[in-house]
Amino acid sequence: MNFFIESELEEDGRWLAEISGIPGVLAYGVTADEAMAKAEILALRVLAERIETPMIKRAGY
Repeated sequence: MNFFIESELEEDGRWLAEISGIPGVLAYGVTADEAMAKAEILALRVLAERIETPMIKRAGY
């Protein structure tokens, strides 16, 4: 499974990294590398949660 990480410099000087293939996965960092590393960590947590929690359970059934 491969995902594309986009990063951009915000007006306030922070870097924002986002993984568009996983909704809600975005992270800020002082550098682009830091923001991307944080986004990768968050993506792994989100994917692990999806594996551990079946879809039907997340839907409230």
